[in-house]
Amino acid sequence: MSSPLSLPARARAHLNATDLHLARGGRPVLTGVDLTVSPGDRLGVVGENGRGKTTLLQVLAGTLEPDSGTVRRTGSIGVADQEIPIALDRTVGDLIDVELVQVRAVLAAFEQASLALVEERPGAEQAYTTALEAADSLDAWDADRRVDLSLAALGAVHDRGRPLGDLSVGQRYRIRLACLLGAGHDLLLLDEPTNHLDADGLDHLTAELRAHPGGVVLVSHDRALLADVVTTVLDLDPTSDGRPRVYGGGYAGYREGGRAERERWENTYRDQQSERQRLAQDLSAARNRLSSGWRPEKGTGKHTRATRAPSLVRAVHRRQEELEAHVVDVPEPPARFRFPHLEAPQGVTLLRADEVTVRGRLDTPRSVHLRAGDRLVITGPNGSGKSSLLSVLAGTLTPDRGSVQRKHGARLGLLAQESPVTSRRRALEVYDAVVSRLVSSGELDENAVIGFTQLGLLPSGAAHKPVAELSVGQQRRLDLAMLLATRPQVMLLDEPTNHLSMTLVEELTQALATTGAAVVLATHDRQLLRDTADWPRLGL
Repeated sequence: MSSPLSLPARARAHLNATDLHLARGGRPVLTGVDLTVSPGDRLGVVGENGRGKTTLLQVLAGTLEPDSGTVRRTGSIGVADQEIPIALDRTVGDLIDVELVQVRAVLAAFEQASLALVEERPGAEQAYTTALEAADSLDAWDADRRVDLSLAALGAVHDRGRPLGDLSVGQRYRIRLACLLGAGHDLLLLDEPTNHLDADGLDHLTAELRAHPGGVVLVSHDRALLADVVTTVLDLDPTSDGRPRVYGGGYAGYREGGRAERERWENTYRDQQSERQRLAQDLSAARNRLSSGWRPEKGTGKHTRATRAPSLVRAVHRRQEELEAHVVDVPEPPARFRFPHLEAPQGVTLLRADEVTVRGRLDTPRSVHLRAGDRLVITGPNGSGKSSLLSVLAGTLTPDRGSVQRKHGARLGLLAQESPVTSRRRALEVYDAVVSRLVSSGELDENAVIGFTQLGLLPSGAAHKPVAELSVGQQRRLDLAMLLATRPQVMLLDEPTNHLSMTLVEELTQALATTGAAVVLATHDRQLLRDTADWPRLGL
């Protein structure tokens, strides 16, 4: 006898996590995570690399058990991660069948119920009603068409006979994402779903997630997707009490709430440090009075000395107890990024490129003319020559045709897409070597040197690590620090938001809008493009 048909949860769909804790290798990864997702909720999960975002999705999906805490799930769950659930010698059609297993089961149950109704078996009418309700709820008959539409919109392979092993990781991911969008799951758990999508695919994903009737948990660094989709944000970055924060009001609410939270943290820490400093000064003053200040003038009787000394001793003890009782229970907040003051000579051309081309990389002639305070965004698809043009402007690539002129003495800085080859030297040593070279060559005045800690880009622990041991995001911060160390008058930025935290990206974006240097950036970051919508564009 077949098992009873399980109806989709739909309005009953629910995902709840309470006080989740999980550590790996002795290091806390998840600390006190609480969240609730119901139909219509779209929860964005944010945080720097290594904060446990993917781990949290695994716990929510049930593939990883937390050390403590509970997860309750009602309804079917679709998970989009990088792991394909079948062998690579299987086909695209096999993967679609696996991802649509619930749809296939519902349709099979409906066919059986229809046959039972025709044959007038006992209980057939109720079984048919239940099967029809399940199929209607999933819109099961239209699932394959929905998958085909998503395959086309996401630019995925639609030939169901193609072996998965013949496809790239990106193609396989797009196929799986298309299946999840068409399967009608109650809950979707998506890990960086924009990684392999072009502009059309991004638009399709955004529309599908906004229209999804169930709940969504979305891990993403794509600020535009978060701004367009999420209703709530869970922030896993450090906080004053070590517990994650949940912000309502979508991405805008997260930005506003995050700023207010950080200010409260900084104010509380500053107040506690000031109070501790005051108590320490009071204790020092009391000790000074005990050692010398209480002594009366010469000739004064011993009785006066004897009566004043105990009170001063008690004052010292009281101040000591007050200091010991005062606890700084708020950790030091992360340092803020401090963009240095940059300026360039006014009214003169700092950099000029006329009709430059690079064979096979930048075939159409392009020209750029920059003065102090100029802004320019270079746009175009991958392979159109954006990075090549920036390299030509920086002088690290010689054009095949055209000319490039730079003002004598003008300081140019290029932030490339990829970090230089890592080394075993400490990050601080690498930074200091760059600064020393600039000063010794006369390119930078010694009075203009920026101390590494002044920038607030890396904490002390990371600054004293070998570069090879830094995370990708920390290496990117070091790259940015070395660029700013040159006090550039022209900043050339290639995908500057790659691997940086959202907080740092926003601080950098605000600084770029007001700096006195000329700024040229090439980016696919949709939110950065929105934030620089009033900058001139150069399309490639």
